[in-house]
Amino acid sequence: MKILVFLLVLANLLFYAFSVGLLGSSGSDESTRVGQQLHPERIRIVGNGAAPAATAEPAAAEEPAPAAEPAAPAEDQVCLRWTALSRVEAERVGRVVGSTFQAFSVIQNSAAEGGGWWVHIPPLASREAADKKARELKAMGVSDYFVVQEGALRNAISLGIFSTEKAAQEHLAGLQPKGVRSARVGMRPDKEGNLQLELRGPAKDKDALLAALAEALPKNPPKDCQ
Repeated sequence: MKILVFLLVLANLLFYAFSVGLLGSSGSDESTRVGQQLHPERIRIVGNGAAPAATAEPAAAEEPAPAAEPAAPAEDQVCLRWTALSRVEAERVGRVVGSTFQAFSVIQNSAAEGGGWWVHIPPLASREAADKKARELKAMGVSDYFVVQEGALRNAISLGIFSTEKAAQEHLAGLQPKGVRSARVGMRPDKEGNLQLELRGPAKDKDALLAALAEALPKNPPKDCQ
């Protein structure tokens, strides 16, 4: 009976020793424990509980500067000319251009005979009236004048001839303080009282201008400048 109890106690001790690893190969148990360990060098922290920072979006590409618009081509021009235009007709041309065709310029050919601008007193009724006006001018201190004695402007009094309208206007302004009131500035006609005019402006309006001039001057149409 004692032997049986001894054997049971021994068996329990052996079982306990085996269960806690006191029996068996130590190298095998150690390798098993090492294999079950975590490897800290392989641990990678993927977050700390905060939301991951938003990935910055790439900056939008700058829009290219708009290309410069090409310069507009120069507008075609047209030139119309009269070689003999009366003062009345010249005034009609001026009204047509001034009312509807302001893009056109009126130019007098100053290179032609009678060209330029002049300060003058329009023709008086008779030679006697012209001579009387001349004496009045002399009394006012005006010495640079002459009486036109022939042509369409007979009995007019010229007070100066100038190459530009500005110079003529300045001369007229200098005469007014002396008491000259009836003088005016105008384009100087030739001996027959005719003017040589040119119109210059956009070619796209040529047909409309010619139609308007045909109504104002049906017997004296302009020609293209040569």
